[in-house]
Amino acid sequence: MKVCILTSAHSAFDDRIFDKEAKSLARVGYEVTLIVPYGHDEVVDGVLIKSVPRAGGRVSRMTRTVWNVYREALRQDADIYHFHDSELIPVGLLLTARGKKVIYDVHDSLPRQMLVKDYLPGWLRKPLAQSIEWIEDFAAPRFSSIVTAQVALAQRFTALNPRTICVANFALLEEFPACGECTWSARPHAIAYVGGISLQRGLREMVEAVSLLPEALHPKLKLAGEFFPDNLRNELGRMKGVERVEVLGFLDRTGVVNVLRQARVGLSILHSTPNHLISWPTKVFEYMCAGIPVIVSDFLLWTEIVKGARCGLAVDPLDTKQIAQAMEYLLTHPEEAEAMGRRGREAVEKKYNWATEGKKLLALYEEVLANA
Repeated sequence: MKVCILTSAHSAFDDRIFDKEAKSLARVGYEVTLIVPYGHDEVVDGVLIKSVPRAGGRVSRMTRTVWNVYREALRQDADIYHFHDSELIPVGLLLTARGKKVIYDVHDSLPRQMLVKDYLPGWLRKPLAQSIEWIEDFAAPRFSSIVTAQVALAQRFTALNPRTICVANFALLEEFPACGECTWSARPHAIAYVGGISLQRGLREMVEAVSLLPEALHPKLKLAGEFFPDNLRNELGRMKGVERVEVLGFLDRTGVVNVLRQARVGLSILHSTPNHLISWPTKVFEYMCAGIPVIVSDFLLWTEIVKGARCGLAVDPLDTKQIAQAMEYLLTHPEEAEAMGRRGREAVEKKYNWATEGKKLLALYEEVLANA
């Protein structure tokens, strides 16, 4: 059976789309094609990456790129289409009208995200969020299935389409096979953050907190990811504590593993936005998988995970002194920090891993094809 995965806004090697879903499908025998803005066609780990031209900006991506994705999708003539961006909803509806099986994969609550987008005028955010919600409400019942990455999203979409399942974006155990072998005492006092770097994701608070740590600790904050917006990197240069920051840029999966192997703490102190409050903390599961303790925002969902696994500390994401105290505690209590990391890894092995979620995805595909 041929599967065609579509994305206009994500990278070709997005961890959920490529490393987890596409590769899981290819391993069990599906013929998998990923249509994505990319430089060239190639086959990687059994997945055919079919490139379409990259967009020159947001408007171009939402028009020209979407159209190019649709044209290539038609050429592929797949048995199942699985798309990952709300801007591709019209593509999904057109494919459905042609009698195709279509799955909509909802990573985040886009209507909630619109409420805090800095590039949108304040007066436009609420009506735009409402419009996107109406579009999703109209389209969701017409698709073969909805896959969500969050439990709260699954609850919303189940009311629209009973063929909705949550496939959480948990960690890949095989990515971090050797992290437990790293000697804790040999690690530098490095504090790692991996992911998109923005003010809403706590950049200012992370930098200011590390500036408050005692000089004797020789702390280093390692930032791995892309800045949003791009000019935020210039603002970082003016922040107090920037001399303790190492900017690593975007890293591939091997690079991420190497950074976490040399870290003693993993950070995820995102601000309290409507979308963050209901989202699984994907990077936190990776920190846990890597065997390092975590410092997370004290959202109810996140606190339950961390306290339940006894693998880290929850803090007010806007309180730099509290964040610094958590950092200092983990750096000055190495035995407890190592034990937290070990318990986090155990929690991933038992519960928060992709192997379980991947089985749910494969079962859904079998069900969708059975109803052809």
